[in-house]
Amino acid sequence: MSTQLRVGVAGLGTVGASVLRLLERQAGDLAARTGRSIVVTGVCALDKSKDRGVDLAGAAWFDDPVALARSADIDVFVELIGGAEGPARVAVEAALSAGKSVVTANKALLAEHGMALAALAEEKHAALAFEASVAGGIPVVKTLREGLAGNQITRVYGILNGTCNYILSRMELEELSFETCLKEAQTLGYAEADPTFDIGGFDTAHKLSILATLAFGAAVDPKAIHVEGIQTITLADIKAADDLGYRIKLLGVAQRTPKGIEQRVHPTMVPKSSAIARVMGVTNAVAIDADAVKELTLVGPGAGGEATASAVVADIADIARGVRSAPFGLPVAKLDKSPRLPMQRHEGGYFIRLSLQNRIGAFAAIAARMAEREISLESIMQRHLPGPDVKGPMPVTLITYATTETKVREALDAVERDGFIAGKPQVVRIERE
Repeated sequence: MSTQLRVGVAGLGTVGASVLRLLERQAGDLAARTGRSIVVTGVCALDKSKDRGVDLAGAAWFDDPVALARSADIDVFVELIGGAEGPARVAVEAALSAGKSVVTANKALLAEHGMALAALAEEKHAALAFEASVAGGIPVVKTLREGLAGNQITRVYGILNGTCNYILSRMELEELSFETCLKEAQTLGYAEADPTFDIGGFDTAHKLSILATLAFGAAVDPKAIHVEGIQTITLADIKAADDLGYRIKLLGVAQRTPKGIEQRVHPTMVPKSSAIARVMGVTNAVAIDADAVKELTLVGPGAGGEATASAVVADIADIARGVRSAPFGLPVAKLDKSPRLPMQRHEGGYFIRLSLQNRIGAFAAIAARMAEREISLESIMQRHLPGPDVKGPMPVTLITYATTETKVREALDAVERDGFIAGKPQVVRIERE
């Protein structure tokens, strides 16, 4: 083994620049821990003149990431460009095809092409490492792939998007509207100008697909994930959850059931007493249920230059040590490719908020429709009692005992047809401890 590990870094934005600074700052300790010096010999970015707070004089400059990936002067290609297609994908494929190990933080690339890239890495006996792709600085990939190898995992779930957690936290703590909190997140740089990927749940879904593969040995399949975002959550929902002892979080949940693996992303009511409920702001958290350790919760920064760079450098250090693991825990050929469980089969409790018309028989009609589908109601909460002075619809909140998605949707469709409610019902799933 060479005494030097030569690294090429493509993408020198916030994370890429932080990686260079961290490698420089920790050079001595990393050499002592890995037995090799780690040297950046090549870099690639769009703007060569930009000051990144680190000396690049010793690294060759590449305008083309593919050329860097193929360079004979690097052993490891670090991809921090982003995106499922385009230069990121082509460069990673080029590096692996040349037998070079790859470190990436690109969850979109892994969600869409992870199986093909892992197979290529196996064929070329190269490492494909991606600790930074999920939950930033939280070492959840290594925990699932290596630390819990002796466990059978039944569920992995968590807060995987700091933007959404920040918005929901602000709505609750400051009693602000979703729109106000979103604008604030954009001003602070937590949300993009087009925030759809974050608030629509798609970023969480990409990360969840990676976690589910590691936890259950199931091939990455982001299209099998039921995805809902937080756009419909209102301050009324936040307050109702608070009254009931819950807090609303956007969760990604992957669960092993007797019928198959269920994967879903949606706003969820969690008990305030739970560890996941206490995670506020831009912080991420991942909870793992397993047979030997029972429940393990990892909490930490889910984004940011230093936190993500920490995960990238940890992967580089593993490669320097000669650590080689199947990227997703098992060889690609042994990953389960069976279909995922449809969301309609999900079983659990539900929070339902309705705008009920002030008409005789309205409550009885709702109760009847629920009973027809064997849905038991744990509680009914109405903020304003009906009376002669109440003319418009009244907010009514229902909490169900465990039932299925299919039954809830069928009952609500029937209630809508009866004409006793105004607008669309709001439905939030309840994830109890």
